[in-house]
Amino acid sequence: MNSIHDQQTEDNINNLQGKEAIEKIKELAKKSSTCFFCTDIETGKPFAARPMAVQKVDDDGCLWFLSAKDSHKNLEALTDPAVQLLFQGSDYSDFMSIYGTATISRDKAMIKELWSPLFATWFTEGVDDPRITLIKIDPVNSYYWDTKHNMAVGLIKRTVGAIIGKTMDDSVEGTLNV
Repeated sequence: MNSIHDQQTEDNINNLQGKEAIEKIKELAKKSSTCFFCTDIETGKPFAARPMAVQKVDDDGCLWFLSAKDSHKNLEALTDPAVQLLFQGSDYSDFMSIYGTATISRDKAMIKELWSPLFATWFTEGVDDPRITLIKIDPVNSYYWDTKHNMAVGLIKRTVGAIIGKTMDDSVEGTLNV
């Protein structure tokens, strides 16, 4: 059986390495603004998932979150640091999956760097609230799905492809190796 990739009129696989991969992670994390942060990952069992906002993607490709030290996700990450982050930036593009290792920290300088007054909703004592922790995700295995150009070009290509009977997709996907 042929893969959908075999039917493409152009190459749509683009694996990214190093700085290029980090820039793609930054781009897609920014477009999504939130992700599903998944813990308790065990084959064949439901995993725990909750929406979380990425506060920063650093120059090493690590993703940073603020979290309460007594939260379920912190307790789950302490028990098993394997996590999955799932991103969707739009209806048809800007998708990313990051499997990584979580580390919990109380680095005051980083907490202050990432702090926003809106966080007082969860941390009522402000930036010095003793419940604030950081969760740093170090990517181990990442993959993305996106468009090469933009949604308008993609729509035109798909429409032309449907009319002439060829797979003309503007998608691109690949691994992100940081």
